[in-house]
Amino acid sequence: MELPLIARARSHDQRVALRLGAESLSYRALLSGSSWVAKRLLGDRGDRGEAHVSLLAEAGGDYVIGQWGIWRAGGVVVPLSLAATGREWEYVIVDSGASCVVCSPSLAEKIRPLVDQLAIDLLLLEGEPDDEPGDFPDVDVRRRAMILYTSGTTSKPKGVVSAHETIQAQIETLVSAWAWQASDRIPLFLPLHHIHGIINVLGCALWSGATVEPFPKFEWDVLLPRIRTDAYTLFMAVPTIYVKLIEFLEGADEGEREEVTRAFGRMRLMISGSAALPAPIHERWTQLTGQRLLERYGMTEIGMALSNPLNGERRPGAVGLPLPGVSVRLISESGDLITLEHEPGEIQVRGANVFQRYWNRPEASADSFVGDWFRTGDVAVLERGYYRIMGRLSVDIIKSGGYKLSALEIESVLLEHDRIAECAVLGTVHETWGEVVSAVVVLSAGTLDLETLRIWCRDRISAYKIPRRLVVVGKLPRNAMGKVPKPGLRDLFEG
Repeated sequence: MELPLIARARSHDQRVALRLGAESLSYRALLSGSSWVAKRLLGDRGDRGEAHVSLLAEAGGDYVIGQWGIWRAGGVVVPLSLAATGREWEYVIVDSGASCVVCSPSLAEKIRPLVDQLAIDLLLLEGEPDDEPGDFPDVDVRRRAMILYTSGTTSKPKGVVSAHETIQAQIETLVSAWAWQASDRIPLFLPLHHIHGIINVLGCALWSGATVEPFPKFEWDVLLPRIRTDAYTLFMAVPTIYVKLIEFLEGADEGEREEVTRAFGRMRLMISGSAALPAPIHERWTQLTGQRLLERYGMTEIGMALSNPLNGERRPGAVGLPLPGVSVRLISESGDLITLEHEPGEIQVRGANVFQRYWNRPEASADSFVGDWFRTGDVAVLERGYYRIMGRLSVDIIKSGGYKLSALEIESVLLEHDRIAECAVLGTVHETWGEVVSAVVVLSAGTLDLETLRIWCRDRISAYKIPRRLVVVGKLPRNAMGKVPKPGLRDLFEG
């Protein structure tokens, strides 16, 4: 038996799966390419037996062919961030125990030194399509499929392990809730080491027989001509992108603004996620385009859990109702079930969409569940039947531009600097990014300015984790428990 995703791709056959400028790739072409990858990964084996395989690929044919090829060979995909540093790649590869890296040829020289150092295999995505039947293993949907690394309240990212049936459940609930169709067309500029891009866009589209147009990143001047020609029926982005779009439209001349806003208004659905969308942004987008953005809530461990309805009220500032097949409850600090509205509690989620465990983190896995309910660490309230997110239980999580960042991970890097004796990292409010990484440091010697620190950080952590604000103090305040009260430190950055 083939995996359901592969079987569905066969039924879509010559439909356009990926549009790449003037060229395109059909579903059949993706199957042929992934067949070549699977055969190379298998060699003389009958099954990779859930071997972990890292995937470093550009958005487009390489990514899908690599992902499907790993799955068809019986392997587990471990996506690598294109924006990560070599040190961050090394952490993910070593922590996951990946035995091979499947890689776009254009990225090979960047990762080859690391592959050589770790003495693991490197498979470049440069083979010819293979239409010859292959003797591929039967992959049970209960087997592991993917490990996504996510920042949490520990100093290093944790690997979130999901089975094929988990991914399928996450996709099917969104296909149903958002009425995906084979006629849909969507741009993809979200990172493909993040669940938003992998599941909500790519997974749902390819499951449905729709067409995806990938871009290396969000660039307004590249997307604008396509939007004007009604190239897309759906659009998914993080709040930061909607803020930038509003700024562009408000600065455009009247004729251009009217042409573009009408084009957005003709799309059947526009979605915002990965961070809270401020209500004024929601309302302003509606004023400009006539579109009521659909907000939803999810995370790496659960896919999507809550969503405003496709047909019904899309309430600014709220993330809606539980999706089909997903159970959600609120639990108070004392552990009691909250049944009344306007009482804050931790969101806990149960369903086929929930991940299996954290890779090699038995204690973290155990701490994250109460029975079969996953503890999200996010606090919400019910208001007139809809959930509204209040924030995180932990101040050590920073949500910036759609990324969930661990303040502890960034602190551990900053403490490697020879001039920093102590530090505290926190998120401070920013109109465009939601929150930005800010650092309060105590120096052991000399002086330190923000630009010098940012340059030092470049080879050590991804660009979006580098502090954007810096305050140097003589001493970090501590409470009776010896901990730094981070909420109070935000006052240092006012003005």
